[in-house]
Amino acid sequence: MKKRAKMEQGGKEYDASSILKVLLSLGNVSSPKAAAIAVKLISSTQASTIGKTDPTRAGEIDRPNRTMRWTIHVSLFACTAFTTFLAGASGWQPLVLGLDEGLWEKVALGWPDGLIYMVTVLAVLGAHESGHFFIAKWHRVPATLPFFLPVPVLLTGTLGAVMGMEGSRATRRQLFDIALAGPIAGLVIALPFLAIGLFVSQADSRGPFALPLLARWLLGILRPDLPSGSLVAPNPLFMAGWVGLLVTGLNMLPISQLDGGHVVYSLIGPTSKWIGRSLLIAAILSVVVLGAYNWIVLIVIITLIGTDHPPTADDQMSLGLFRTMLGTISLLIPFLTFMPEPLLFD
Repeated sequence: MKKRAKMEQGGKEYDASSILKVLLSLGNVSSPKAAAIAVKLISSTQASTIGKTDPTRAGEIDRPNRTMRWTIHVSLFACTAFTTFLAGASGWQPLVLGLDEGLWEKVALGWPDGLIYMVTVLAVLGAHESGHFFIAKWHRVPATLPFFLPVPVLLTGTLGAVMGMEGSRATRRQLFDIALAGPIAGLVIALPFLAIGLFVSQADSRGPFALPLLARWLLGILRPDLPSGSLVAPNPLFMAGWVGLLVTGLNMLPISQLDGGHVVYSLIGPTSKWIGRSLLIAAILSVVVLGAYNWIVLIVIITLIGTDHPPTADDQMSLGLFRTMLGTISLLIPFLTFMPEPLLFD
């Protein structure tokens, strides 16, 4: 039996031959334009049946790609769990996995701290990326699961996490929601860890981890016995919160396609490019004039992906009063959590 491709419209089904008969009855199929329309309609109805006539086959084609994606996500998560465990167990020192002697002796003694740090810092990073992911799914904007980023330098054991998203399919309002959901979710988890870590911490004048403004405020409230401007010795909960603030502060910089870049674009549109360009110039000057070489990698990345934010699916959509106020307030986050020099090594 000959199979016929069908097209649904208004609750009815039309096969390709019926479409051609209608055009013939109108007497227009002899014109090149009408013939082209007929061919296009027939081709589109045939294409619409692909994957419907044999869904099992379509699933077989997609399964290897899906398996590969899951393998990548799980592998990166496992590697990040391993490197963060080692970072905590070795005392958050500038050791390089596989190069420094004595690492495993430190791990044998500090493994409880390693476990606590691993669980809490992954919770902070996972909350941040989950905020993005679930709001993207809620708005039906395609997004990937998070890619956790391990690093063999055992100061933190991780560079954070990232996720892919088809931002061009999001409207102005949807992009705002997705962008801000990550930092808010991450801070909700990071701040309690940071507060507890500061409360039980010990002062350490040679501590290598700088405190952002928000952490200094918390330390003054929770530990009034410590002198103003004190640094603290690292502990698992403090470090999980510290990494959370560092990641949030970086992501909320109003530049390019960072979370802050999405937010400021949602607020003021294409004009935001001048903010991004000014920040990039200021960062380059800080390297040249002040010798802030720790930001060279970030400057290179921002330069490669560009400072200007691409348009959304609907730039004319209004954010509304609540989102505008929330977005404006959120621009304070980098001032509270960003650290120009996070590591204080001599």
